[in-house]
Amino acid sequence: MIEYINTEAAPKAVGPYSQATLVNKNTLYISGQVGIDPETSELVDSDIESQTEQVIKNISAILTEAEFTFDNIVQTSCYLAYMGDFKKFNAIYEKYFTSKPARTCVSVSDMPKGALLEIAVIAVK
Repeated sequence: MIEYINTEAAPKAVGPYSQATLVNKNTLYISGQVGIDPETSELVDSDIESQTEQVIKNISAILTEAEFTFDNIVQTSCYLAYMGDFKKFNAIYEKYFTSKPARTCVSVSDMPKGALLEIAVIAVK
């Protein structure tokens, strides 16, 4: 059984996809989130710290809508525009992903709306 998760507490998708897909009520795939404020539909400040905090707020809103928590996260895929931001990004990331899920973190050349990072998540109950 597949259910598509969408919440007004996170930004609307900027393309033809859902915020998340819930499979068999126990596996949640959250689409890559960038630092867009759901109230303004605009990217938050242009620094890595602000954008990382907003990405995590967006992920949290989707997790809540699907009745999951950060402890359910088993994998993250993290994309940074500048690997030089890794230390600042990681300092914020580790405050929220305390269960230490598996992670991929790579540098990419360009992201939607000029974002500095994007995080996609897989969570399991």
